[in-house]
Amino acid sequence: MQNLKLGRTAPAASAMQSFLLELLLTFLLMWVILSVSVGAKEKGITAGIAIGSVIGLEAMFAGPICGASMNPARSFAPAFVSMHFQSLWIYLIAPVCGALLAVPICRLIRDDQCCRVRFLEREFRGQIENEEM
Repeated sequence: MQNLKLGRTAPAASAMQSFLLELLLTFLLMWVILSVSVGAKEKGITAGIAIGSVIGLEAMFAGPICGASMNPARSFAPAFVSMHFQSLWIYLIAPVCGALLAVPICRLIRDDQCCRVRFLEREFRGQIENEEM
């Protein structure tokens, strides 16, 4: 008989433990992504190795506990296909919260240029200049 879970991510621990672990995993992944993408010396293959290493280590150590999804789409599609939605909320909310938490903390710890969206700043600056004229 085929496995009816169809790749669904399910926690092996309690819901709260899995939620906090998913939040922490996504926070760490986003922190590494922000660190190697903004003003870092790591470029190209080195950045990919850093990000891939974090994903691999997180999956290896936290995967048996919470599934180590770190991506809402990775959890939603198998849950939708298998129609098992019991613990889906963990994998939809925790990664979003972890990623959103990483950005302001990165800006607090690193310099002012960290995590800045340049094209939005240019548009905003252009609007201010147009209003002053």
